Amino acid sequence: MKLRDSPSACPSLWRCLPCPLAELRLDLVLSSGQSFRWWESSPGAWTGVLEGRVWTLRQDRDRLWYTVYGEKDEHKEEERGGCPAKAAKLDGAETDRILRDYFQLDVSLSALYREWEAADPLFRKVAEDFPGVRVLRQDPIECLFSFICTSNNHISRITAMIERLCQAFGRHLCSIDARPFHAFPSLSALTGTDNEARLRALGFGYRAKFVSGSARAIAQGLGAEGLRQLRTAPYAEARKVLCALPGVGAKVADCVCLMSLDKAEAVPVDTHVWHIAQQRYSVVVGSKSLTPRAYQEIGDFFRGLWGPRAGWAQAVLFCADLRKGQELTSSRDQAWESRSQDHHGDGPP
Repeated sequence: MKLRDSPSACPSLWRCLPCPLAELRLDLVLSSGQSFRWWESSPGAWTGVLEGRVWTLRQDRDRLWYTVYGEKDEHKEEERGGCPAKAAKLDGAETDRILRDYFQLDVSLSALYREWEAADPLFRKVAEDFPGVRVLRQDPIECLFSFICTSNNHISRITAMIERLCQAFGRHLCSIDARPFHAFPSLSALTGTDNEARLRALGFGYRAKFVSGSARAIAQGLGAEGLRQLRTAPYAEARKVLCALPGVGAKVADCVCLMSLDKAEAVPVDTHVWHIAQQRYSVVVGSKSLTPRAYQEIGDFFRGLWGPRAGWAQAVLFCADLRKGQELTSSRDQAWESRSQDHHGDGPP
């Protein structure tokens, strides 16, 4: 199976939703550490797994384009002018609904930006360069186990770990340009007695114990459906349930609350956000480290500043700082490479 990179190449296989760039920027949202299942398959095209299907997304000024690939049909297709002859039949209403739900497109992001800009001059400075950053609404199981893997980690390594997890424990969906795609593992697939050892062999380190332990705890307790039903529970209650799981602290719990359990007021605070609060907002907490009390005080400060969707506003600032950090690292790497070549030709410095 080949990638359907452009709506103009195979228009009958693509659908679109009205969605201006001010409401969604795929390049910012899908690369900012909310989800780890998306890959920029070609410039401006993002391919990934959502609800057990493989999708490619694109956008123009006012539309979000998408196509969905058939399950395990790569051996059935014949190429005709670059378009697969046997494509997956789309239930347009259902696939539209899935994307609208995933990107929470019923929430007017432009209106929220105006509210946050009015309340916060620092946010106003960031918003102009980073429009369309919104919070995803992910499956709670996938979100929880993905963020358990984020402890002392960075996005590229987390992405590779999640890919290995899906290949080892998830259902194979299809292969595109010889690249296999798998669904995220079910809860039952993560509860095997030898799973901790298998995860350690996959490079999960100490996180292997937390993944397997949390899987067993959920399976023996509230179950996958009970986890999903935390969407209707109060924020404090959902957070408490999550923090009782192995390997889940306040930050991971808040990430899961915000990105899968409809708790828009959840503000994940790591040392990065802690420094933003101190250095840019002059937030004073009675501690030199990120204690539970300091964590709560920083979250409360931002909830007071930004209102009931404070977690969404924090996602914008986090994305902006992440992108600037990536650009700084890239420019440093390029400068080093240039300097090395200037002084040493093609050899090592």
